[in-house]
Amino acid sequence: MNTYERLSEEYGPARLWVASFVGIVVATAGAAVAMPTRVWDRFLWHYFWGPVYADAKAASCAVMTDSGPQALYQGCSAAVESGAIVAEPGYTIVSEIGYMLILVYMLVGVYLLLERLEIAEDPNLYFAFVPFMLLGGALRVVEDGTDRAVGAGVEPLVQYPLSSVIISPVIYGTVFLMTLVSLLACLELDRRGVVDSYYRATAGVGVALVVATMAYLTMGALTTDYSTLYLSVLVSTVAIASVLSYGLYWLFENYAPEVNSGTGAIGLLVIWGHAIDGVANVILADWLDALSVPLTYYPKHPANAFIISTTEALQPAGLTAAIGTSWPFLFVKLAVASLVVWLFNDEFLDESPRYALLLLIAVTAVGLGPGTRDMLRATFGI
Repeated sequence: MNTYERLSEEYGPARLWVASFVGIVVATAGAAVAMPTRVWDRFLWHYFWGPVYADAKAASCAVMTDSGPQALYQGCSAAVESGAIVAEPGYTIVSEIGYMLILVYMLVGVYLLLERLEIAEDPNLYFAFVPFMLLGGALRVVEDGTDRAVGAGVEPLVQYPLSSVIISPVIYGTVFLMTLVSLLACLELDRRGVVDSYYRATAGVGVALVVATMAYLTMGALTTDYSTLYLSVLVSTVAIASVLSYGLYWLFENYAPEVNSGTGAIGLLVIWGHAIDGVANVILADWLDALSVPLTYYPKHPANAFIISTTEALQPAGLTAAIGTSWPFLFVKLAVASLVVWLFNDEFLDESPRYALLLLIAVTAVGLGPGTRDMLRATFGI
């Protein structure tokens, strides 16, 4: 018996995970205190918190100074050339790898929690979490709206530092906590006999929060000058994504049934979530003019930017002018989502239903959440 098995048997895997979490937090904080410039300024702030700070301030970048961080609205290139520690809104390769590792680690913790609660073996719980994935994207657009409000000289409803909790990637943690609290509350109500089903009640909470957020965004579009309603973006994105995802699902069902055999309708939603992300990216990058939307957006994810720059370099100029350069991103999203659905076969789901369900929720969220944000941001003109 190795050390982990012995400790796991003695203390339980959940307690070991909590202990490891506390240890990581303490070690990171200690390193930041002992080596503030190297650990905090040049790593944690530069790659992780600095981009969030710059985004929350609606700045072009943020620079770390002797007196603390400072938002810059111009002069970012000069700051970089001077050797200052500069953070720009968005993601880098380092931050994306870091967030990926954090996601995997947190998934283990969530799995242990669900196991302790003896829930999440019912596939219906997956559908209860879908509204919260939409909520994450919608709340992110609320923060986008605060930037536009500040630019228009209007005091926003959500201001810094509160706005930082609904900025990517912090918003993933925020929505996770909202989902967890809703789930635990509904589970308790279910066990007391107040509601018939904890997962239906959880879904109801998520839907109510989405409706309230959408109502707030719609009211802003109808009553302010810094937001405008462009329903063509919403309709086009949902319609195209739905046709593509259902078309793929139908093809698999009729010509490669082994792809859908394990996940069923869940697989359709996994593909649809990533189709929303792919279609929204294509529309925002290349087709807003065709929808008469006078806005310009740029990709913040390195992978998306790489695909666009590579396509632009390899694709004939005439084709670029006709269809744009972001279309391969949509095909990549559909291909990856289809591959994931195929990997979740009957055997995997039967052997580890709770683990498989959790992974499917995570895979859908990383597509549907950002896709919803992009779609709604252009829909509300912010």
